[in-house]
Amino acid sequence: METIQITKVTITDIEKLQNIGRQTFLETFSKPNTEENMNNYLSTSFAFDKLKKEIENPDSEFFFAVLNDAVIGYLKTNSGDAQTELKDNNALEIERIYVSQEFLGKKVGQLLYDKALQIAKEKNAGYLWLGVWEQNHRALAFYKKNGFVEFDKHIFKLGNDPQTDIMMKLTLNCL
Repeated sequence: METIQITKVTITDIEKLQNIGRQTFLETFSKPNTEENMNNYLSTSFAFDKLKKEIENPDSEFFFAVLNDAVIGYLKTNSGDAQTELKDNNALEIERIYVSQEFLGKKVGQLLYDKALQIAKEKNAGYLWLGVWEQNHRALAFYKKNGFVEFDKHIFKLGNDPQTDIMMKLTLNCL
């Protein structure tokens, strides 16, 4: 496989971010969810103005995984007040790691995760945390393989469907 580049998303990349975000979310979650709930989530979460605000937030960062000029996955991290729940200044949240279906199992997710780990170390974060849908067995296995442990649960609303996310964390040894 060619070399995959990890590049920072800028304000000029919103359309690419919308495209990869919608594509990978649909690929990952469309089967077990209703079309109405999926459309509601996609139109809200990947709206231009919402993504613009997130990209402009200095406590959030997006990165693309790029192969031959094509975006094949992406990462979103949050620190400080941008975190969706814990808001712990000693933590970095991985809000999203998504990879195009055709590249699953080809280490793209690992490269994006490694970027998140690098950011956490640069910020001297004490731990990484995230939420994973309890039915996303592939992602749960990925994070467990990378040393994450479950510490709580929370409800994630997909449209009108309350779903349970497993909250996981990885303690870091940043000295």
